[in-house]
Amino acid sequence: MNIVLLAHPSFVEGQSMPRFAHMLMEAFQQRGHKVQIWSPKPVVINIFPTHWHMRKWAGYIDQYLLFPARIRRKIRQQSADTLYVFCDQALGPWVPLVRNLPHVVHVHDLLALRSALREFPEHPTQFTGRMYQRYIRWGFEKASNFISISQKTRDDLHRYSSVKPNRSEVVYNGLNYPYTPIPTERAREILLTAGYKVPESGMLMHISGNQWYKNVKGVIRVYAHYARTLANPLPLWLIGNIQGKDIQEVLSEIPAQGNVLQLRGLTSEALHSCYAIARALIFPSLEEGFGWPIIEAQACGCPVLTTAQAPMSEIGGPDCFYVPRLNFNDDSQVWASNAAATLNDVLKLDTQAYIDLRARCVKWASRFQTDSAIDGYMRIYDDIVASAGSSKLTCVKER
Repeated sequence: MNIVLLAHPSFVEGQSMPRFAHMLMEAFQQRGHKVQIWSPKPVVINIFPTHWHMRKWAGYIDQYLLFPARIRRKIRQQSADTLYVFCDQALGPWVPLVRNLPHVVHVHDLLALRSALREFPEHPTQFTGRMYQRYIRWGFEKASNFISISQKTRDDLHRYSSVKPNRSEVVYNGLNYPYTPIPTERAREILLTAGYKVPESGMLMHISGNQWYKNVKGVIRVYAHYARTLANPLPLWLIGNIQGKDIQEVLSEIPAQGNVLQLRGLTSEALHSCYAIARALIFPSLEEGFGWPIIEAQACGCPVLTTAQAPMSEIGGPDCFYVPRLNFNDDSQVWASNAAATLNDVLKLDTQAYIDLRARCVKWASRFQTDSAIDGYMRIYDDIVASAGSSKLTCVKER
């Protein structure tokens, strides 16, 4: 099969989607398929190397005016068995270019669209952002085939758009790093080499990119309430680019006996060690498309405290510790106090119960394998290409 992956340009903020595209390319090439990645080149955007606002609009010109012309030219050079794979539904404006050719759209989350529809009072979207999301939705609504990363994402796709697909399936993400339990002493050595000493009693952790829906302020408040109940609480490690004036204000609520350490730029090995040694991951997101840290932590045997709604509950399974979502009008301190009580339930498990919990977490996470995800993608891809071939044959016979 000839697979064309349509991907975000390298000049956009955030590189998770370009990494996803390259992961697909490598996996499909290993299975003997011909794979290309098509993405916009920086042309107009290079005229404005330092002016952020102008770069944003110049990037749109590169993506939505110049790149479509390239797509039209390149399509004419492709073989009849080509499948066009959109690596993210946010690439929707390009979908009409191949709507009559075999294609599929990977759907990761609809959070930006839902925000543009004013569903989240925690995160209002400005007028230009609402128009941009409308443009994206107009594009991907022209698609016929979709693969969503969770049932919740698939439900959102159908609820917040007017798609009428031939195929709309769920394929769960596979772990993109070999997370497994690590012996405690080995994890301590790795982290010490990286410059971080773990207390003998262990630590708690949270990881995020500081996005609004990660509820970092809620995480800190949960820890503050937990720390107030103990003379020597476990420290909290905040991992990721977590910053901002509002974060600093909430950190001031931490009692004197508490200890919050902020870590950035960890290697994959160091992050793996954090998951393996942490007593619990605190991850009470307001929303997610999937929730990678939940299964990453579980794969290492780390218990997870997260939100009792999909997709967190869908991905986390029966052995997470769940708390209600922190809604916009809720009293955040009452919510945090109740969540801290649930955290204490995790930390007060006796030794055998804790060991058993870790084993169940590892077993649950084992179902999220990259090979299984790739198998799921290829099954759907093959069906789409085969269906397109059957449709062409039928048209020929009718003539």
